[in-house]
Amino acid sequence: MRGAWKALIAVLAMLPAVSMSAAGNVATDRSDCFSEDNERRISGCSALLGSGGLAPSEEALILAMRALAYSLKGNYVTALADYDAALAINPDFPIALNNRAWAKYKAGRVRDGLDDVENALTLAPGSPHALDTRAHIHQELGKADEALADYERAMRFGGERMIRLYQCGLQSHGLYAGGLTGVYSTALRQGLEACVITRGCDPLPPDEECRKATS
Repeated sequence: MRGAWKALIAVLAMLPAVSMSAAGNVATDRSDCFSEDNERRISGCSALLGSGGLAPSEEALILAMRALAYSLKGNYVTALADYDAALAINPDFPIALNNRAWAKYKAGRVRDGLDDVENALTLAPGSPHALDTRAHIHQELGKADEALADYERAMRFGGERMIRLYQCGLQSHGLYAGGLTGVYSTALRQGLEACVITRGCDPLPPDEECRKATS
C-alpha cells in the first residue's frame, strides 16, 4: 500500500551492504532492492534471493520487498506468492501481513485480507498503514461506522502526513474543499463520512498525487 514501502526500506537498511553468494562468493549489492523504482527493486531483490547465504530474517524481508514492488505494479498474484513465502519464514511480520492484506483487497479478495490485517494490528496496534487497510476493507464490506473509526485511528497514529493524504484524496472526490493542512477538522470528518458510504470512493489519493505535500 501507499507509503508502506518506506517502512520496509527502513528495515532493509539494517541489512549488510552485500550478500555473499554460496556459488563463487560473489557479492550482490542490496541498493537496488530498496530502490523507489519497482523494476530495479524486483531485479535487485531477485539477485539477492539468488545469491544464497541469507539469514531467514533477511530472506523474509527481501521477499516482502519484492512482493511490494509487484503489488505496486498491479501484479497481485505474484506479489501474494512472495508474501506467502515471506510469511512462511516469519509469520510474525506485521508489515508483510498488512501488505498481503492490501494486495488481497486490491485483487478483489476483500474478506480474505481481514485475518491478515487483524494479525498485523495485534503485532503492531498503532500502525497507521494497517489501520488504513482495515478501514478500506470495512468500507468495501459496507461497514461504514467501522471504516470511519479506523480512518480516524489511522490519522491519530499517522499524524499530519496521514491527514494530508486523506485531505488530498477527498479533494479529488469533491468531498473536501479545505487546504492540505494536516489538521483534522469537522470538514474533513464530514468528507470521510460521505466517502465511507459512497461506492468507489477512496480517501487515499493515487500514488503520484500530493507527493510534495505529504512527503
